[in-house]
Amino acid sequence: MIELTRFNKIIKNNICISVVTISVIISITIFVYSITLASPSSLSLLSHSIFSNDKSSIHVFAQTKVEDITKLSLSNLIKYGSPYQGSKLAPVILIDFSDLQCKLCQRFVKSTEPQINSTYIQTGKVALVFKHLPNRGFDSLPASLAAQCTNSQGKFWQFHNLLYKIQGPIDSGWASKNNLKKLASQIPGLDIQRFNSCFDSQKYKTLINSDLALAHSLGFTQTPSFIIEKNDGSNPQKLEGPQPFPEFKSVIDNELG
Repeated sequence: MIELTRFNKIIKNNICISVVTISVIISITIFVYSITLASPSSLSLLSHSIFSNDKSSIHVFAQTKVEDITKLSLSNLIKYGSPYQGSKLAPVILIDFSDLQCKLCQRFVKSTEPQINSTYIQTGKVALVFKHLPNRGFDSLPASLAAQCTNSQGKFWQFHNLLYKIQGPIDSGWASKNNLKKLASQIPGLDIQRFNSCFDSQKYKTLINSDLALAHSLGFTQTPSFIIEKNDGSNPQKLEGPQPFPEFKSVIDNELG
């Protein structure tokens, strides 16, 4: 009886092990099969780090389709209304995703952007493109709408610089709708009636929503965040936060080859 009981226990244990093994094999098979069925476009969203640093702030996106690459080409960004400065023929693009109420964005604009401008933009090596990522407060969206309205009159960068110069605490009233109109009236040469009509109608809300969707598709939730890439949109690399100039220089010089 003792031997029979021991034999029954062994049989039961083996059956349990077999069931677990079969379950694992089935799970692995389903997982592999699901990957096999995955479309190339979904796989192209995968990204991997190309630099190893403590902040893990620089990445390159794996691209598998030509149309994915050309979406962020300079010609395409300009075509769909993104403000830019620099030469259209610049070999490298720096895309800045920012919120006009963002303090860290202000730090970038005051400390790092001037060095990028003098070293790369003014020399024709880099074009700077602005993308809206208004997620800091209630007044962030109106500020983006106002800034985009000045872009339609070729005054975006003057307004952009003015807002960062006088920036106050988030949602403290400095970027209220009425104050944005007053600030716009200080831009030399801006047709204020045309601006007010554009601003009041929220003419560029669709464009800004598209910028938000693009930022989220790239995994950006904080500002400022950046893409540095070649003019045709190839070899995009991600840099997050108000990094110091040497960080930008390293990536830009790598893109310039």
